[in-house]
Amino acid sequence: MAIKDKVVIITGASSGIGEATAKLLASKGAKIVVGARREEKLQTLVDSITKAGGEAVYQVMDVTKAEDNHQLVAFAKAIFGKVDVIFLNAGLMPNSPLSKLKTAEWHQMVDVNLKGVLNGLEAVLPEFTTQKFGHVITTSSVAGLKAYPGGAVYGATKWAVRDLMEVLRMESAQEGTNIRTATIYPAAINTELLDTITDQKTAKDFDVIYNQYGISPERVANVVAFAIDQPEDTNINEFTIGPTNQPW
Repeated sequence: MAIKDKVVIITGASSGIGEATAKLLASKGAKIVVGARREEKLQTLVDSITKAGGEAVYQVMDVTKAEDNHQLVAFAKAIFGKVDVIFLNAGLMPNSPLSKLKTAEWHQMVDVNLKGVLNGLEAVLPEFTTQKFGHVITTSSVAGLKAYPGGAVYGATKWAVRDLMEVLRMESAQEGTNIRTATIYPAAINTELLDTITDQKTAKDFDVIYNQYGISPERVANVVAFAIDQPEDTNINEFTIGPTNQPW
Protein backbone atom coordinates (compact mmCIF):
# COMPACT_ATOMS: atom_id res chain seq x y z
CA MET A 1 0.00 0.00 0.00
CA ALA A 2 1.47 3.36 -1.09
CA ILE A 3 0.18 5.16 2.02
CA LYS A 4 2.05 3.02 4.55
CA ASP A 5 5.12 4.74 6.08
CA LYS A 6 4.60 7.95 4.13
CA VAL A 7 5.18 11.11 6.15
CA VAL A 8 2.15 13.37 5.70
CA ILE A 9 1.85 16.96 6.91
CA ILE A 10 -1.71 18.27 7.33
CA THR A 11 -2.55 21.91 8.04
CA GLY A 12 -5.94 22.99 9.30
CA ALA A 13 -5.93 19.66 11.10
CA SER A 14 -7.71 20.48 14.36
CA SER A 15 -11.20 19.65 13.04
CA GLY A 16 -13.27 18.71 10.01
CA ILE A 17 -11.54 17.43 6.88
CA GLY A 18 -8.04 17.75 8.31
CA GLU A 19 -8.88 15.81 11.46
CA ALA A 20 -10.73 13.08 9.55
CA THR A 21 -7.87 12.74 7.07
CA ALA A 22 -5.25 12.49 9.80
CA LYS A 23 -7.14 9.65 11.48
CA LEU A 24 -7.76 7.75 8.26
CA LEU A 25 -4.20 8.01 6.94
CA ALA A 26 -2.75 7.05 10.32
CA SER A 27 -4.97 3.96 10.36
CA LYS A 28 -3.42 3.01 7.01
CA GLY A 29 0.12 3.30 8.33
CA ALA A 30 1.10 6.86 7.44
CA LYS A 31 3.19 8.95 9.83
CA ILE A 32 1.19 12.08 10.51
CA VAL A 33 2.32 15.61 11.34
CA VAL A 34 -0.60 17.91 12.10
CA GLY A 35 -0.58 21.67 12.41
CA ALA A 36 -3.20 24.25 13.40
CA ARG A 37 -3.71 27.06 15.90
CA ARG A 38 -5.72 25.22 18.56
CA GLU A 39 -3.32 23.17 20.64
CA GLU A 40 -5.93 21.43 22.78
CA LYS A 41 -7.66 19.99 19.72
CA LEU A 42 -4.35 18.95 18.16
CA GLN A 43 -3.33 17.18 21.35
CA THR A 44 -6.65 15.36 21.49
CA LEU A 45 -6.27 14.29 17.86
CA VAL A 46 -2.74 12.99 18.32
CA ASP A 47 -3.74 11.14 21.49
CA SER A 48 -6.60 9.50 19.61
CA ILE A 49 -4.31 8.39 16.78
CA THR A 50 -1.59 7.02 19.06
CA LYS A 51 -4.07 5.17 21.25
CA ALA A 52 -5.36 3.48 18.10
CA GLY A 53 -1.83 2.33 17.27
CA GLY A 54 -0.89 5.04 14.78
CA GLU A 55 1.99 7.51 14.64
CA ALA A 56 1.31 11.23 14.90
CA VAL A 57 2.82 14.41 16.26
CA TYR A 58 1.62 17.98 16.26
CA GLN A 59 2.91 21.53 16.20
CA VAL A 60 0.90 24.67 16.86
CA MET A 61 1.16 26.96 13.84
CA ASP A 62 -0.61 29.62 11.80
CA VAL A 63 -0.61 29.14 8.03
CA THR A 64 -0.60 32.91 7.49
CA LYS A 65 2.90 33.07 9.00
CA ALA A 66 5.57 31.90 6.58
CA GLU A 67 8.00 30.98 9.35
CA ASP A 68 5.43 28.72 11.01
CA ASN A 69 5.16 26.73 7.78
CA HIS A 70 8.94 26.36 7.54
CA GLN A 71 9.06 25.22 11.16
CA LEU A 72 6.35 22.63 10.54
CA VAL A 73 8.27 21.11 7.63
CA ALA A 74 11.50 21.16 9.66
CA PHE A 75 9.67 19.52 12.56
CA ALA A 76 8.39 16.73 10.31
CA LYS A 77 11.89 16.09 9.00
CA ALA A 78 13.39 16.13 12.49
CA ILE A 79 10.88 13.56 13.77
CA PHE A 80 10.42 11.30 10.75
CA GLY A 81 13.39 12.12 8.51
CA LYS A 82 11.49 13.24 5.41
CA VAL A 83 8.24 14.63 4.00
CA ASP A 84 6.28 12.73 1.36
CA VAL A 85 2.95 14.58 1.29
CA ILE A 86 1.65 17.96 2.40
CA PHE A 87 -2.09 18.52 2.61
CA LEU A 88 -2.73 22.27 2.64
CA ASN A 89 -6.20 22.21 4.09
CA ALA A 90 -6.65 25.30 6.28
CA GLY A 91 -9.48 27.55 5.15
CA LEU A 92 -12.12 30.09 6.13
CA MET A 93 -15.48 30.94 4.50
CA PRO A 94 -17.01 34.09 6.02
CA ASN A 95 -19.20 34.67 2.97
CA SER A 96 -21.29 37.81 2.49
CA PRO A 97 -22.50 40.04 -0.36
CA LEU A 98 -19.81 42.40 -1.61
CA SER A 99 -22.10 45.33 -0.83
CA LYS A 100 -21.72 44.55 2.90
CA LEU A 101 -18.07 45.63 2.59
CA LYS A 102 -16.79 43.15 5.17
CA THR A 103 -13.28 44.01 4.11
CA ALA A 104 -11.53 42.58 7.17
CA GLU A 105 -13.05 39.21 6.31
CA TRP A 106 -11.98 39.59 2.67
CA HIS A 107 -8.37 40.04 3.72
CA GLN A 108 -8.63 37.19 6.20
CA MET A 109 -9.77 34.81 3.45
CA VAL A 110 -6.95 35.90 1.16
CA ASP A 111 -4.43 35.45 3.98
CA VAL A 112 -5.59 31.97 4.98
CA ASN A 113 -7.05 30.44 1.81
CA LEU A 114 -4.48 31.71 -0.69
CA LYS A 115 -1.41 33.03 1.12
CA GLY A 116 -1.62 30.07 3.49
CA VAL A 117 -1.22 27.73 0.52
CA LEU A 118 1.63 29.82 -0.88
CA ASN A 119 3.38 29.76 2.49
CA GLY A 120 3.07 25.99 2.59
CA LEU A 121 4.49 25.69 -0.91
CA GLU A 122 7.37 28.00 -0.03
CA ALA A 123 8.24 25.75 2.89
CA VAL A 124 7.94 22.36 1.21
CA LEU A 125 8.94 22.85 -2.43
CA PRO A 126 12.69 23.02 -1.71
CA GLU A 127 12.42 19.60 -0.05
CA PHE A 128 10.35 18.07 -2.84
CA THR A 129 12.55 19.59 -5.54
CA THR A 130 15.75 18.28 -3.95
CA GLN A 131 14.45 14.76 -3.35
CA LYS A 132 12.62 14.74 -6.72
CA PHE A 133 9.37 13.43 -5.33
CA GLY A 134 6.50 14.66 -3.22
CA HIS A 135 2.76 15.20 -3.23
CA VAL A 136 0.94 18.51 -2.70
CA ILE A 137 -2.78 18.26 -1.93
CA THR A 138 -5.03 21.27 -1.38
CA THR A 139 -8.62 21.85 -0.37
CA SER A 140 -10.25 24.20 -2.85
CA SER A 141 -14.06 24.20 -3.13
CA VAL A 142 -16.86 23.90 -5.64
CA ALA A 143 -16.65 27.70 -5.26
CA GLY A 144 -13.38 27.32 -7.15
CA LEU A 145 -15.32 25.90 -10.08
CA LYS A 146 -18.63 27.80 -9.96
CA ALA A 147 -19.46 31.39 -9.02
CA TYR A 148 -22.36 32.12 -6.71
CA PRO A 149 -23.77 35.23 -4.97
CA GLY A 150 -22.32 35.89 -1.55
CA GLY A 151 -19.15 33.96 -2.30
CA ALA A 152 -17.13 36.40 -4.39
CA VAL A 153 -13.99 36.66 -2.27
CA TYR A 154 -14.07 33.09 -0.99
CA GLY A 155 -14.54 31.88 -4.55
CA ALA A 156 -11.75 34.12 -5.80
CA THR A 157 -9.32 32.53 -3.35
CA LYS A 158 -10.41 29.05 -4.35
CA TRP A 159 -10.18 29.78 -8.08
CA ALA A 160 -6.66 31.05 -7.41
CA VAL A 161 -5.72 27.82 -5.67
CA ARG A 162 -7.04 25.87 -8.63
CA ASP A 163 -4.79 27.75 -11.05
CA LEU A 164 -1.83 27.63 -8.69
CA MET A 165 -2.00 23.87 -8.38
CA GLU A 166 -2.42 23.26 -12.10
CA VAL A 167 0.65 25.36 -12.88
CA LEU A 168 2.61 23.53 -10.16
CA ARG A 169 1.70 20.23 -11.79
CA MET A 170 2.77 21.45 -15.23
CA GLU A 171 6.03 23.00 -14.06
CA SER A 172 6.97 19.91 -12.06
CA ALA A 173 6.47 17.77 -15.15
CA GLN A 174 8.64 20.15 -17.19
CA GLU A 175 11.35 20.28 -14.54
CA GLY A 176 11.40 16.54 -13.88
CA THR A 177 10.85 16.88 -10.14
CA ASN A 178 8.03 14.30 -10.03
CA ILE A 179 5.85 16.38 -7.69
CA ARG A 180 2.29 15.09 -7.76
CA THR A 181 -0.66 17.38 -7.11
CA ALA A 182 -4.30 16.93 -6.13
CA THR A 183 -6.86 19.70 -5.78
CA ILE A 184 -10.10 18.79 -4.03
CA TYR A 185 -13.35 20.67 -4.68
CA PRO A 186 -15.79 19.80 -1.87
CA ALA A 187 -19.45 20.79 -1.97
CA ALA A 188 -21.59 20.61 1.20
CA ILE A 189 -19.38 18.94 3.81
CA ASN A 190 -20.35 19.24 7.47
CA THR A 191 -17.40 20.98 9.13
CA GLU A 192 -16.85 24.14 11.18
CA LEU A 193 -16.62 26.21 7.98
CA LEU A 194 -20.07 27.76 8.38
CA ASP A 195 -19.14 29.01 11.86
CA THR A 196 -17.03 31.75 10.26
CA ILE A 197 -20.00 33.39 8.47
CA THR A 198 -21.00 36.59 10.29
CA ASP A 199 -23.60 37.88 7.81
CA GLN A 200 -26.90 36.61 9.23
CA LYS A 201 -28.80 36.09 5.98
CA THR A 202 -25.87 34.31 4.34
CA ALA A 203 -25.40 32.12 7.40
CA LYS A 204 -29.10 31.19 7.40
CA ASP A 205 -29.05 30.34 3.70
CA PHE A 206 -26.01 28.11 4.08
CA ASP A 207 -27.46 26.40 7.16
CA VAL A 208 -30.48 25.36 5.09
CA ILE A 209 -28.27 23.90 2.35
CA TYR A 210 -25.92 22.06 4.67
CA ASN A 211 -28.72 20.72 6.87
CA GLN A 212 -30.38 19.28 3.79
CA TYR A 213 -27.39 17.99 1.87
CA GLY A 214 -24.26 17.94 4.05
CA ILE A 215 -22.12 14.80 4.32
CA SER A 216 -19.31 13.99 6.71
CA PRO A 217 -15.66 15.08 6.31
CA GLU A 218 -14.67 11.42 6.31
CA ARG A 219 -15.94 11.29 2.74
CA VAL A 220 -13.27 13.81 1.71
CA ALA A 221 -10.63 11.96 3.73
CA ASN A 222 -11.36 8.89 1.60
CA VAL A 223 -10.55 10.88 -1.53
CA VAL A 224 -7.27 12.17 -0.07
CA ALA A 225 -6.28 8.61 0.77
CA PHE A 226 -7.18 7.48 -2.75
CA ALA A 227 -5.00 10.19 -4.29
CA ILE A 228 -2.00 9.30 -2.13
CA ASP A 229 -2.43 5.58 -2.69
CA GLN A 230 -1.90 5.77 -6.46
CA PRO A 231 1.37 4.50 -7.96
CA GLU A 232 4.10 7.12 -8.02
CA ASP A 233 3.88 7.39 -11.81
CA THR A 234 0.18 8.28 -11.62
CA ASN A 235 -1.23 11.69 -10.77
CA ILE A 236 -4.95 12.37 -10.32
CA ASN A 237 -4.88 16.13 -10.07
CA GLU A 238 -8.55 17.08 -9.49
CA PHE A 239 -11.45 15.69 -7.45
CA THR A 240 -14.93 17.18 -7.14
CA ILE A 241 -16.78 15.64 -4.20
CA GLY A 242 -20.19 16.29 -2.73
CA PRO A 243 -23.46 14.76 -1.62
CA THR A 244 -25.14 12.46 -4.12
CA ASN A 245 -28.40 14.36 -3.69
CA GLN A 246 -26.98 17.89 -4.00
CA PRO A 247 -28.05 19.15 -7.45
CA TRP A 248 -25.33 21.79 -7.93
